[in-house]
Amino acid sequence: MFPERLRPLVEATADLSDRFRAAGHTLYLVGGSVRDAIIADPEAATADMDHDLDFTTDARPDDIEALLRGWADAVWTQGKRFGTIACLRGDQKYEITTHRAEAYHPDSRKPEVAFGDSIEDDLSRRDFTVNAMALRLPELELIDPFGGLVDLAERRLRTPLDPEVSFADDPLRMLRAARFIARLDMEPTDELVEAVKAGHGRLSIVSAERIRDELDKIMVVAVPSTALWFIVRTGLADEFLPELPGLALEQDPIHRHKDVLGHTLAVVDKTSPDRLLRLAALFHDVGKPRTRAFVDGGVTFHHHEVVGARMTRKRMVALRYPNDEVDVVSELVNLHLRFHTYRLGWTDKAVRRYVRDAGPLLDRLNELTRCDCTTRNATKARALDRRMDELEARIDDLRDQEELDAIRPDLDGAQVMAHLGLAPGRDVGRALAFLLELRMDEGPLDEEEALRRLDVWWAEQGQPSG
Repeated sequence: MFPERLRPLVEATADLSDRFRAAGHTLYLVGGSVRDAIIADPEAATADMDHDLDFTTDARPDDIEALLRGWADAVWTQGKRFGTIACLRGDQKYEITTHRAEAYHPDSRKPEVAFGDSIEDDLSRRDFTVNAMALRLPELELIDPFGGLVDLAERRLRTPLDPEVSFADDPLRMLRAARFIARLDMEPTDELVEAVKAGHGRLSIVSAERIRDELDKIMVVAVPSTALWFIVRTGLADEFLPELPGLALEQDPIHRHKDVLGHTLAVVDKTSPDRLLRLAALFHDVGKPRTRAFVDGGVTFHHHEVVGARMTRKRMVALRYPNDEVDVVSELVNLHLRFHTYRLGWTDKAVRRYVRDAGPLLDRLNELTRCDCTTRNATKARALDRRMDELEARIDDLRDQEELDAIRPDLDGAQVMAHLGLAPGRDVGRALAFLLELRMDEGPLDEEEALRRLDVWWAEQGQPSG
């Protein structure tokens, strides 16, 4: 039954709601925890939602803070001027916000906040009707003035107020709509879609960090392409990911049944819900428009992986991704065609170089390579899988024989300097580079053989050995 599903929420909030009621205030549970409890879908509660509990109340921020002091293990007041006090009790985080109405100025990223006493007014300012439901605590009375329960049952995405008003309050809601469409398999109303098409330019006032965080949440839903198609078709992508709609114009001669955009989104869906891997899938072909050439009646995209890696880095930096994440995704884009350069079989040398170049990205790179095959030709798909299986088997074989994951020269710098009588400098680096190439080509050598080959190389440089 509906109340039984909510019992864990009641148990988690009982003593808190009692504190507010004793002080003459009413506490309401709002947000995703209410929606997900109604859905009774464990995946919805864990896949792309926080475990925080969100509340709204008629108490003012000073009163909220006073009620939490002595009850919570820690209290945070950074959001106090917006009416929000956060706290931690045990392992559970709580955020409690005074009833409010807020609106963005057309040229501002910051909302103006007015506190209120009406739960209905507060719910009217929320993003979608399925999130504009509240539970009065501890009675478990459902407050649903905008029909969110029916919309949830009918999988309809709608805003409590006119969508133009809702999106003006916070333009990021247009991008959030894409996530809810995909995450909850919802159909947006025509009015919502038209409002996004007309107002997507307002996304420009939203910070890059907030847009990045929303994109990250989209990338880990079960079927991201549903959200990404919405972003492209409504014009939202033009505001923060313009490379994506540009792919729709580029016909891919390999994947003839799809343009490059269709192929890209199919690859994203095929990959496992690893956020950085899916970002690499999203960006892996962005270099094709800039490298397209018509040759002998066909289309080529030579070096699109190199160009795409540079474009990926630039876009991710603009979205304020951490440097280490930029490095991971751009390098996966750069390497995503490496597998296809070995068409005549995998020699030991080729395997060593592939593993060394991939480094810690090896497993992600292999998965991206597999998922990059979206052909409807079953024979071609099986052939690629077979070649990938062969490569992974070769990697396993060499791992059993060599330290494949940490390939390094057979001699270190100290040995090189002692043997050749060199001081630290450029020649030592050149010698180590030669020894590394030798290691890649022939596998591990014993010290005596490595020194002998070093002597031969050094003599070829016009220098006697030390």
